[in-house]
Amino acid sequence: MAAALEEDEIDNDDYYSLLNVRREATQEELKASYRRLCMLYHPDKHRDPELKTQAEQLFNLVHQAYEVLSDPQSRAIYDIYGKRGLDVEGWEVVERKRTPAEIREEFERLQREREERRLQQRTNPKGTISVGVDATDLFDRYEEDYEEMPVGGLPHIEINRMHISQSIEAPLTTTDTAILSGSLSTHNGNGGGNINLALRRVTSAKGWGEVELGAGDTHGPLLGLKIFRNLTPRCFMTAQCGMHFSSRGVRPGVTTMLARHLDKNTMGYLQWRWGAQSSMNTSIVRDTKSSHFTFAVQLGIPHTFIMMSYQYKFQDDDQTKIKGSVKSGFFGTVVEYGAETKISRHSVLGATVSVGVPQGVSLKIKLNRASQTYFFPIHLTDQLLPSAVFYATVGPLVFYLAMQRLVIKPYVRAQKEQELEKHRESAASDIAKKKQEAESAVLLMQESVRRIIEAEESRMGLIILNAWYGKFVTDNSRKHERARVIDVTVPLQCLVKDSKLILTEASKAGLPGFYDPCVGEEKSLKVLYQFRGVMHQVLSGDTEALRIPKQSHRIDNDT
Repeated sequence: MAAALEEDEIDNDDYYSLLNVRREATQEELKASYRRLCMLYHPDKHRDPELKTQAEQLFNLVHQAYEVLSDPQSRAIYDIYGKRGLDVEGWEVVERKRTPAEIREEFERLQREREERRLQQRTNPKGTISVGVDATDLFDRYEEDYEEMPVGGLPHIEINRMHISQSIEAPLTTTDTAILSGSLSTHNGNGGGNINLALRRVTSAKGWGEVELGAGDTHGPLLGLKIFRNLTPRCFMTAQCGMHFSSRGVRPGVTTMLARHLDKNTMGYLQWRWGAQSSMNTSIVRDTKSSHFTFAVQLGIPHTFIMMSYQYKFQDDDQTKIKGSVKSGFFGTVVEYGAETKISRHSVLGATVSVGVPQGVSLKIKLNRASQTYFFPIHLTDQLLPSAVFYATVGPLVFYLAMQRLVIKPYVRAQKEQELEKHRESAASDIAKKKQEAESAVLLMQESVRRIIEAEESRMGLIILNAWYGKFVTDNSRKHERARVIDVTVPLQCLVKDSKLILTEASKAGLPGFYDPCVGEEKSLKVLYQFRGVMHQVLSGDTEALRIPKQSHRIDNDT
């Protein structure tokens, strides 16, 4: 049954929108809407053969929607899977007494099984490329350098280090995974590399274990063991031990970490490391929707320090973040500040300025592209020079703004237009079908609408004068605007009852007599109506609920 749902598809038939009811609608609300639409579309009310055929199609569609939503089990399946879920073989073996919650649990189980199958087909590659740049010649030139340098000579900038690492995962079974990783490094002409193979087994829902074997000329052969365990629902621990074999002998190392949820958004960590760089570290991390805060203290050989960092997350489409940190210890003091932002669907660009004593000034640029990370640390000066800090701060900002305006935004806009065009092409036949159904529905509504208008006029009630649905653009593109909206005056008037029009929180494209004139784009409903002889006007979002008449929609005489 789950196999039939492997591909994610879009269900264009929204039964709730078709019946114009809330997703939480009661049986009485469903029945009232169903009876009204049956009276509108009943084939026996139409003598014309063509209209009769169209009425039969719409009548059957309304009947199908009511049958699904009025049955608790079918409704639960529809809410989870959509219309395609109702066509899947296998639901007949599910007990009728199952509640919607139990059906959702069954769905989640099927989803987990599907994820396990997908996991076995993935290698989950991850990689990092780091290129260190020495640009100190830009700011740290000495007088003798000026004397030797020819007129018009350019400063000497060089790459002094590189690091490349890559890892892949190969699921062997649902509980066993093999991880192969390797790295190459070079610094000032000297380099080395290593390769590691790890086998991880999930022992239970509470933990897993991992054995690691490695070889290389950086640290020599390696044998390691790592264990993760959930101690309580709010506490977990990891333990790692390893032995490096080299010409100088065996170097053992042990690392343990205990972590606990202090509250919903706060974690506390306690770490102890014994070996080449023994230390004890404690930290508190608080992560919320709008911020990330870290405070850490470490006592160890050779590094003892105290560190505090804060990151603010803007609630925008680009997921922009600004951050700052202070770290002070026996090595000196370092202050860092920077920002990162999403530049495309899968790419995040960040820049950080590091100012320290005695480290000097550095600029760190990082690009995350899917599971790959590209890191460029640029060392500008060994001294604390205001000019270096200024250019490290302003330079990347100016460069990013120029690239954003000239390259990134045009590229992203072109990509969106290309995807939208592909979506339109793939949905063209379905749109044509929906348009035909909507036009048929409008023809069937004519007689009912005439009677509704006569009744409303007699009591000076609600008259829909004009209504448009689709994408509204600027006045400079009126031809474009007319091509992206459809006239829905008749369908809306048909929904008027007792001088009231109520639309639920659902896409209006599914309402009788409606269709989507601009697939994938933001749509609105614009209504000009008359109530008690006074003109009113309202513009409503596609999925917003709408109730008219309202005093706030009234058009002043001056307007």
